[in-house]
Amino acid sequence: MRKIIPCLLFAGAALAAFLGMQFAPSAQAGSARVTPVAQAHDDATRSARPVVIELFTSQGCSSCPPADLLASRLAKDGSLLVITRPVTYWDRLGWKDTLAREDNTRLQRAYAGKGHAGAGVYTPQIVVNGGGGAVGSRESDIRSLVRRADRSGPLITATTNADGGMMVTVSGKSDFLAGVSLIALSSSETVRVGRGENGGRTLHYTNVVKNERRLGSWRGRREQFAVPPEYMNVSGADRYAIVVQRPGVGRIVGAKLLEI
Repeated sequence: MRKIIPCLLFAGAALAAFLGMQFAPSAQAGSARVTPVAQAHDDATRSARPVVIELFTSQGCSSCPPADLLASRLAKDGSLLVITRPVTYWDRLGWKDTLAREDNTRLQRAYAGKGHAGAGVYTPQIVVNGGGGAVGSRESDIRSLVRRADRSGPLITATTNADGGMMVTVSGKSDFLAGVSLIALSSSETVRVGRGENGGRTLHYTNVVKNERRLGSWRGRREQFAVPPEYMNVSGADRYAIVVQRPGVGRIVGAKLLEI
């Protein structure tokens, strides 16, 4: 009897090993894997509907340079559209921001009035798709907002006309109205700050707003918007973007960086 029990134990171990060898490959084969083709398709989909990151910053804010550098790095991601919006309320502290626009300050205050998470009038601040915000240098918080962003909005395409203008097409269906805007951007700005908290520093900025122009309203169906050539001849701008945003500084539902 003592000889039989070890034999049975040995046989059981051998059988378990055999079954493990037979079924382990099947379990592995059934696990989720992302193929290169699927990954490329996913990347293309994300790039076709980029998430908009608006950075509110100032040359007079000593906490802003890390956020400015982060914005520059994020702008290299094709699935994101970074827009830098220097504000004016730091100007009273000894240095007038050379890139600031009062329209940027008003927009940030309007966002703050919405009461979304991270809302407020402060720098550096990043607002994602016109909704939630975060301190502009906190990359993990910003990427968390990006991951949760809605990418199901309209698809935006653009073609160049013979006169040098463009025809922008917004395709999709919805039951809400949204404004369509053309934003003129400077892809790179370098500023030597003379006074204030950043006095003596050289600061670098990416995709700084130079001008904004309303093209019309999108009513939830396929619509086209003409962009005359003079609209794309803004002083200091070398990039242009389309942004589709719900009224009253609501959520941004679509965006595209134009290829010019």
